[in-house]
Amino acid sequence: MSDPDVHLRKFQKELSTGTVSLALLAVLARAPEPMYGYLIAKELERVGDGVLSGKQSALYPVLRNLEGAGLLESHVEPSVAGPPRRYYRINDDGRAALRQWIAAWTATRDSVESVLEGIN
Repeated sequence: MSDPDVHLRKFQKELSTGTVSLALLAVLARAPEPMYGYLIAKELERVGDGVLSGKQSALYPVLRNLEGAGLLESHVEPSVAGPPRRYYRINDDGRAALRQWIAAWTATRDSVESVLEGIN
């Protein structure tokens, strides 16, 4: 017999792959100033009702990928306590991508909700 928890963890991992990028862009689009990784993680926990919590280590590769794709810009600043911090901000290309991703997310969410309707 298969373990339902294993299937759930696999499903959650697959589901979170794209949603983390979407959520990161959204957090940075709402931010009035550039943010470093820990602050981004805390904001995700705060506004995401903890759904994306515990994924802080996974944020850094995603941030680097988004920057590599030209959707974010970053700079490093010295820190009073500890190592220097890399601050990220969304750029115009990132805002354009975010608008497209929100539309894709909304269409996907609505479609899946229609399919799931009536199932308990």
